[in-house]
Amino acid sequence: MSVKPKLNVLLCAPRGFCAGVVRAIDAVEEALRIYGAPVYVRHEIVHNKYVVETLKGKGAIFVEELDEVPDTSQPVIFSAHGVPKSIPVEASARNIFAIDATCPLVTKVHREAELHYRQGRKVLLVGHAGHPEVVGTLGQLPAGSIILVQTVEDIAALHLEDDSNLAYVTQTTLSVDDTHSMVEALTQRFPRIVGPHRQDICYATTNRQEAVKRIAPIVDALIVVGSSNSSNSQRLKEVAERSGCKLARLVLRAEDVEWALFDNISSLGITAGASAPEILVEEIMDAFAQRFELHVAEVSTANEGVFFPLPRELRRATV
Repeated sequence: MSVKPKLNVLLCAPRGFCAGVVRAIDAVEEALRIYGAPVYVRHEIVHNKYVVETLKGKGAIFVEELDEVPDTSQPVIFSAHGVPKSIPVEASARNIFAIDATCPLVTKVHREAELHYRQGRKVLLVGHAGHPEVVGTLGQLPAGSIILVQTVEDIAALHLEDDSNLAYVTQTTLSVDDTHSMVEALTQRFPRIVGPHRQDICYATTNRQEAVKRIAPIVDALIVVGSSNSSNSQRLKEVAERSGCKLARLVLRAEDVEWALFDNISSLGITAGASAPEILVEEIMDAFAQRFELHVAEVSTANEGVFFPLPRELRRATV
């Protein structure tokens, strides 16, 4: 019997599901419990293929747009990423029973943008084009009153008729360091620009990135458990690389691990994006345990006790 090589595993904490993701998934499951299948969900409820497939198996039907939903009295749930204002309007016009599972921290950004607009400011949104959260935030305000900036170069290239009355908001799942650079560029270019009362990057994004920064420089490799279309998971991989980890990979399932890359490592960091369930972390650790003798330790940088209640429609239904 061959002797397995030893592997020291450092588990990042916090990792995995955040309160907004838990709330969104619970909203779909509770709607299925109360109203039965099918329950329609506009866009992936969270960006994790395992979660989406699991909910499909329970009776959720995922659509990209409301015109894919037939005339029905069954609930239609909006994903955690938030939606443009036009979507609830369209739902109301069709008498759709809509349940908004937008993360409260994303809703906070929407309200901030609206407040700035009502106060006469032009709003700059720091984020990634095409991401559902960014699409939703842009859709809170009339066209032309909010501008997306993705890079420091975008900020330098801005030509505004009046740059004395500006505000900015940010996507909640960005890299903390990238956002700091963007905010620095904004405040240097526009010294009077108004920022959020509290930073828009969510607590979970910040905490998970801090844990990766702690571990990345001291391991041979680091795995981020999450989907390739998950912004916060992609940022964790980037943070690991910037923090000195020579081998960082984003992996959804154990079957996706490129084992040849890990042949000669003696230490491994593991974390999970905010939309990745712990069961996938355990699956990947089990796969490593088949090949290595694991010595596991958890490195914690924060304690999270955040809880968001279910959307009102589901709270009423459970009374």
